[in-house]
Amino acid sequence: MASGNIDWIRLDKALSVEAEKGFTNLQGNQYQFNEFLCLNFGNSPPNGTPTSDRRKWQNFAAQYADYSNLSVAQRKTLISQTRQFLYELRKTLETPSEPQPPKLPKTTAITDKKASLRPISLEQSLSTLAEVGYKRAELLKRLGLYTVKDLLFYYPRDHIDYARQVTINNLVAGETVTIVGTVKRCNCFTSPKNKKLSIFELILRDHTGQIKLNRFFAGTRFTSRGWQERQKRIYPLGSTVAASGLVKQNRYGITLDNPEIEVLDSVGSSIESIKIGRVLPVYPLTEGVGADLIRKAIIVSLEAIKQLRDPLPRVLREQYGLMGLKEAISNIHFPETSELLAHARRRLVFDEFFYLQLGFLQRRQEQKQIHNSTVFTPKGRLIEQFDNILPFSLTNAQQRVINEILEDLNSVTPMNRLVQGDVGAGKTIVAVFAVLAALQSGYQAALMAPTEVLAEQHYRKLIPWFNQLYLPVELLTGSTKKAKREEIHRQLITGELPLLVGTHALIQDTVNFQKLGLVVIDEQHRFGVQQRAKLLAKGKSPHVLTMTATPIPRTLALTLHGDLDVSQIDELPPGRQAIQTTVLTGKERTQAYDLIRREVAQGRQVYIIFPMIEESEKLDVKAAVEEHKKLSDKVFPDFNIGLLHGRMSSVEKDGVLTAFRDNKYHIIVSTTVIEVGVDVPNATVMLIENAERFGLSQLHQLRGRVGRGSHKSYCLLMSSSKTPDARQRLSVLEQSQDGFFISEMDLRFRGPGTVLGTRQSGLPDFALASLIEDQEVLELARVAAEKIIAADKNLGSLPSLKKELETRYQKLMGGEILT
Repeated sequence: MASGNIDWIRLDKALSVEAEKGFTNLQGNQYQFNEFLCLNFGNSPPNGTPTSDRRKWQNFAAQYADYSNLSVAQRKTLISQTRQFLYELRKTLETPSEPQPPKLPKTTAITDKKASLRPISLEQSLSTLAEVGYKRAELLKRLGLYTVKDLLFYYPRDHIDYARQVTINNLVAGETVTIVGTVKRCNCFTSPKNKKLSIFELILRDHTGQIKLNRFFAGTRFTSRGWQERQKRIYPLGSTVAASGLVKQNRYGITLDNPEIEVLDSVGSSIESIKIGRVLPVYPLTEGVGADLIRKAIIVSLEAIKQLRDPLPRVLREQYGLMGLKEAISNIHFPETSELLAHARRRLVFDEFFYLQLGFLQRRQEQKQIHNSTVFTPKGRLIEQFDNILPFSLTNAQQRVINEILEDLNSVTPMNRLVQGDVGAGKTIVAVFAVLAALQSGYQAALMAPTEVLAEQHYRKLIPWFNQLYLPVELLTGSTKKAKREEIHRQLITGELPLLVGTHALIQDTVNFQKLGLVVIDEQHRFGVQQRAKLLAKGKSPHVLTMTATPIPRTLALTLHGDLDVSQIDELPPGRQAIQTTVLTGKERTQAYDLIRREVAQGRQVYIIFPMIEESEKLDVKAAVEEHKKLSDKVFPDFNIGLLHGRMSSVEKDGVLTAFRDNKYHIIVSTTVIEVGVDVPNATVMLIENAERFGLSQLHQLRGRVGRGSHKSYCLLMSSSKTPDARQRLSVLEQSQDGFFISEMDLRFRGPGTVLGTRQSGLPDFALASLIEDQEVLELARVAAEKIIAADKNLGSLPSLKKELETRYQKLMGGEILT
């Protein structure tokens, strides 16, 4: 390749890592990302670069010089354009003079000689394959693999690229490659330090240099002289050998780590191994099931690919540049090139997203066809009165979302809307308008929150407003006394109680409404699917309003709530000040304590938060209790300090929070119990210990407990971690107060399951798709699904697509019905 001195590999790695880390202009060992790119594009382009490409090359140097001033979206576009440019340029510069890699046979040709001559069918049991047999088929059942079709759709979790052949002098540590050379020396012997370890040693040479390869075999059967001599005879001096593996640098020089090795007939002959010289699939495994078993079974099963029918219409495939299904399945397993693998993955990722979105949109169509008598009037006495008693004006965003909700409630189709709003955006007010629309139309409403603290907070907010409107409202939680609970049950059945606020206690069988017309679920992602459904079942197709103060990135919203209408309160009420956020180390703790003393001296209050220790709630409580004692006795002996943790009873928690609201405590030491729902306008300092152990969205939620009054507020993030990644993650909070941006970055850093809480997140079970890497494909799939549904909502003209949807959607969602 006539490519000058350009280090293509390092350039591509730099661009890949920058994209993976969220386009943050990473700091390398010597240079920042954009400096490294400027240096590379500042050099002359490679020899043979066309004139038009030379101009583009120089333009990239100028664009990366201005990289720090670009938005995340602009950086993303620039990097995408750069990678495409480098790929095309490298293809242009390739010349035939480069040594050709060994010829690889078609994967379907790598089969066992004992394979049956009978054609293999998609529904054929794996036990009938000669390469598998009954015993191995029983092992594969542990992975849910029963038929040939199951195997074909059992995608690799990763690939190791051994397809790139390089010469010995071009080996770079960290890459996976294949080399071809001549055997200069071969030896196999027992380790002098471990009599049960046999060491195989091979020295290869090509026209650029030589390399020593080692393999290690543990066990007495490998230390016999006979076995060792047989190994040496396999690789005679002067024979041609191909070796694939991960390049490593050790104290003896460069080598391949535990390489796969095969003797060739000659330098240009075919490699027959299923591992060497190709892009090798890596599959999810389980105990007793080895990688080679799955690879060999899939190779045999590839014969059945020709029986697959592609459900996607050809017009759609051509419009979105998608590979055919047969070709995609073949290349996701054993691709001939990395480019074919990328195209195959894109098609199969598109399928996963497309069928999910198609299912969501069909459900949405079905919901809109449900007609009932639960129609609320958007205008009425209660809404007018509430408008008059509000001591402040609604923001434009609040008014817009209220109008969207009232329009939904005035329809015979049950509302199914999610309201997203940042901390302090005023979601509760919006929900009250929906509740009043239900009440003035003669229906009851229920508001369910995930914790007693949050339910109590809502109840406290609603009481003053509902008292002025002469409307009863009650609170039902696990702590509600038996007599009070029974009274609430009676009033619900008679219809005397129009609004009930509560926790999971609302879904108990003993709770029955006379005429439930509206369900409001706060922080709904904290509830399981069945819990939400159980509350809905207490009415006849009630309208549903779900709310979250945890802004969800669009990719997550589409994947979780593709069948919901989504409203965003993207504007904070006037007067809300930005919270000054600072990341501190242990050495700067004195500064934090000085700030706390100053704020308390001015009559303000403080939160000090400790992380939840998932392994042991006892340790979590112990840490908080010990720190409370230390702060009370030694650090702030003149201040009243309260303690709040998850092991306290609801009555105890409520007592501490009430005392804090009444300014009887200057400081409250707490675990993450106060993450949402606590509203104390006088609190101005939030000190979070071990902040690196929290997610960004959770830190943003905690930060939202201060800055709720008119005084300047502070959030101090104490971190004991010295890793650059932790510091980089926390710096996002120093730079931004935007919950949507923060949640997007949290998604990039930690992944969707962790951001949402894996257990109850309701995330679909994707085999290939990544909500971080495949956002563009998700957007395409959504648009494609919308076009298909708009043209044929019942998919009557696309029977194969309809059949595939039924299978795929149920499998992705685990058979669950979403709210």
